[in-house]
Amino acid sequence: MAGDLQLICSDCGREFTFTSADQAFFQERGYSAPKRCKPCRQSRKNDGGGGGGYQRSESRGTSVICSGCGQQTTVPFEPRGDRPVYCRDCYQAQKGSGRGR
Repeated sequence: MAGDLQLICSDCGREFTFTSADQAFFQERGYSAPKRCKPCRQSRKNDGGGGGGYQRSESRGTSVICSGCGQQTTVPFEPRGDRPVYCRDCYQAQKGSGRGR
């Protein structure tokens, strides 16, 4: 195994040491070399930005006017403009009326 490596943190730009022990640990688990120093990795992890698993982002939604009732509503997608957009109640009514086709 090679000796210690000096890497540059992608967040703070400071140089940090990637020790040979850390290299062995990363290699053993199939990880690539770290892009951030330990303090930046820890900070990112504490902020909930660690990419280690599935993280559900907060739903933002798009505010639209329902094509059925004219009320303002929020939908979880960006409407394309070529199809009507419905509020939950109107969507359920539309969905229910199309079953007997």
